[in-house]
Amino acid sequence: MLRLTWVQPEDLLGHELRQARLDGREPSAIEARWRAAGGPDAPERAGASAGRASRYLRLLAEDLLDELADLPSRLAEDEPTDLTAIKSLCAHWPQPSGAPRRAAGRPAPAPDALEAAWLGRAIGCLLGKPVEKLPLDGIRALARASGNWPLTGYFTARGVPGALLDRYPWNRRSAATCLAENIDGMPEDDDLNYPLLNLLLLRRHGRSFSTADVARLWLDELPPGRTFTAERIALRNLLTGIEPPHTARHRNPFREWIGALIRADVHGWTNPGDPAAAAEQAHRDAVLTHTANGVYAAMFTAAVIAAAATGTEDVHACLRAGLTVVPPRSRLALALAHALRLAGTHEHFDDVVDELHAVHAPTHHWVHAVPNTALIAAALAHADGDPTGSVCRAVSGGWDTDSNGATAGSVAGLLAGSPAALPDRWRAPLKNRLATTVADFDGVGFDTLAHLTHLEATRP
Repeated sequence: MLRLTWVQPEDLLGHELRQARLDGREPSAIEARWRAAGGPDAPERAGASAGRASRYLRLLAEDLLDELADLPSRLAEDEPTDLTAIKSLCAHWPQPSGAPRRAAGRPAPAPDALEAAWLGRAIGCLLGKPVEKLPLDGIRALARASGNWPLTGYFTARGVPGALLDRYPWNRRSAATCLAENIDGMPEDDDLNYPLLNLLLLRRHGRSFSTADVARLWLDELPPGRTFTAERIALRNLLTGIEPPHTARHRNPFREWIGALIRADVHGWTNPGDPAAAAEQAHRDAVLTHTANGVYAAMFTAAVIAAAATGTEDVHACLRAGLTVVPPRSRLALALAHALRLAGTHEHFDDVVDELHAVHAPTHHWVHAVPNTALIAAALAHADGDPTGSVCRAVSGGWDTDSNGATAGSVAGLLAGSPAALPDRWRAPLKNRLATTVADFDGVGFDTLAHLTHLEATRP
């Protein structure tokens, strides 16, 4: 039996109940009806429950998803999705540069810096892939068993007791390609597919692309089987005739998860020194699939990277630039402020992670954008933007390990400015080769991607 993940109504309902509580709606009465009918919780880590629900329960789930969407939110005024409303709440929204990209004082990042950013993204993703979905205790135990804690290199099964691997098995999709003993180039991952798609988006439509352009590109170039959570829901919605931005809202409990954040890098790389433009591009991309804090996470990331792309700012200034595009009373802004305070006051990053988990883990799914973005910011700040320190801290913090490592690596690689600044133990196993199903990019080198990105960053 094919049990397609991330689309079954009876599984979506449990996620929507949790999301409703997070975004200020009161779902108790609807939840009581679901429980009375025998409705299950959402799967904690899998994308679908093992068996199909009855026809009655499935139809009830669809009806209740629609009823939950109609509930009013007490956070609506502080957490809008409309860009004009977001700007009105951001008192320190960055001023648009407006300067031509080839003008003096507005240089694009050098191809070497962009190559380091692409490599950093791949390295962080690859480091996190084997332990994706594992609990924090499992990540720490596996690393300690091989003498790799605190993390300093890729995970390995060498020296790890079999009983420990039985308790905490590697991610099954990644075990054969992402451990130190079997890495042979960068394997395919959605954390790299989406930057490739956005590079393709800019080559076809330029920086004035619309959300509809993103949707058309996905329909043309993105295999549905390579999508997850909010992106898979959005594609389903497109195929049933729902148009953007309603694609982000219709029966989509993942609209504040991490998917839009992992698509943000190219928007930052191609708007050096212009966090406002980077955030606006990220917004047009994100609203195909996400709302509110899911969108802010992408805008924050794009703005941080745009600041880093100048080559003149340290990581702390870049993070401050990112905060200027996040509504200050939003849940994401509060989580980021808390994470940065922790990073500035704790000597040991494990203590930062433990506090973040104590605050967020009881209420958030492990793929939700709020805790993951907070962890990324804390990792970058605590490591002072050092590439190894940033990716290792981000991955060691758990949750969405490959996505967090990828974004931290992108920022830190860009700040490092050159592939040579990334230790060879990280770069060499990648063999300057990326596997993907996106367009004609399979087997592409990171140097080629840097060149193509530089062309978009310097396009008038």
